[in-house]
Amino acid sequence: MFAKKWISILLTAAVMTAAMAGCGGQAAPEETAAGQTRAAAVEEKPEPVEVKAGVFYYYGQDAFISRLQDSVNTALEEAGIAYENYDAGNDQETQLEQIREAIDGGCNLLIVNLVDKGASASSSRVCDLAAQAEIPVIFFNRAVESGGGEGIVLGGYENVALVISDPAEAGHLQGQMIGRYVADHYDEVDLNDDDVITYAMFKGEAENQDAVLRTASAVEDANQVLAEEERQELVYFDPDNSDRYQLDLNGTWSAKAAEEYMRTNLQLYTEADGKMIELIICNNDNMAEGCIRALQEKGYNTADSQVRIPVFGVDGIDSSLALIEEGLMTGTVKQDTGAIAACIALLAGNVHNGLELTAGTESYKKDTEHGLDNLIYIPYGDTVTVPDEEE
Repeated sequence: MFAKKWISILLTAAVMTAAMAGCGGQAAPEETAAGQTRAAAVEEKPEPVEVKAGVFYYYGQDAFISRLQDSVNTALEEAGIAYENYDAGNDQETQLEQIREAIDGGCNLLIVNLVDKGASASSSRVCDLAAQAEIPVIFFNRAVESGGGEGIVLGGYENVALVISDPAEAGHLQGQMIGRYVADHYDEVDLNDDDVITYAMFKGEAENQDAVLRTASAVEDANQVLAEEERQELVYFDPDNSDRYQLDLNGTWSAKAAEEYMRTNLQLYTEADGKMIELIICNNDNMAEGCIRALQEKGYNTADSQVRIPVFGVDGIDSSLALIEEGLMTGTVKQDTGAIAACIALLAGNVHNGLELTAGTESYKKDTEHGLDNLIYIPYGDTVTVPDEEE
């Protein structure tokens, strides 16, 4: 009797369970292959977002920024991202006002080439505006934190990323290129035959991380190559300048500033006096081109001149590549605007698709030293040097 009672209860429970499973509103959820319920899978599928991006450039007159803007325009258009470009004219307050106006106009993604490079205070103000509007920020090309302040900005707002080339890499590539060229053409470069190569250095911005690291690495790496070849280290041309560089006081890395400096340099350090500037290192191609114009006024680095002083830059802009092909400029390090733009477009596409901002960036080099998965490094391209005469 006892056994029959429990069998009856079990049968009743089984029937009730089957009945519940057969009712549409009470059915047990069907599991997917990933172990999730179908209902959960549907709920977790992100909804596409219509993106209206504001793209903010620090200074449109910079030749490299102009080329970068063309690449970003193309990449965003190919990704189907609507955008509007803004030029701050190298003024941070202007850029912040442009950002406010863009947000008020319905912008829901900020893509920012910060004016005050490496200034955490300025980039934090951008993030504050973004946080108030609950929209993401993609900084690019220019550092948003100073050395030693890593994570203040990029770790302080959950919806931010930085796409940038590794600032030290350009200096290393340039230095190795310079060292190899000088070692291979030492007697040709040593114009006054004193077995010492004197150089001029044009830095760009004072506190700019790219400028600082390029300035240091270019000379150090060149000297390392020369030491391996048992040659003398490079010597800065002006012994009274303890900084060993000249600075664009306007902070625009301009050809005009470099040209004016170089014109003065050539008046003070002359071939007739045996005091020569035999090598010129510039932290971008704009300044290299300015130096070449000053050299040409003195008869150097023209199509017909017997003496061409080596001039090196960084960026690989089209006009500098043409000068290198003509043998009037010696070398540059290409900065890959297409790769920078492609990464920006990937992040913007993530916003459109409702994904995490940095989704799909696992293959990129990140700032693992400081645990910043949202600091994405884009490698530089090739170095380009003047063709040898026999080629």
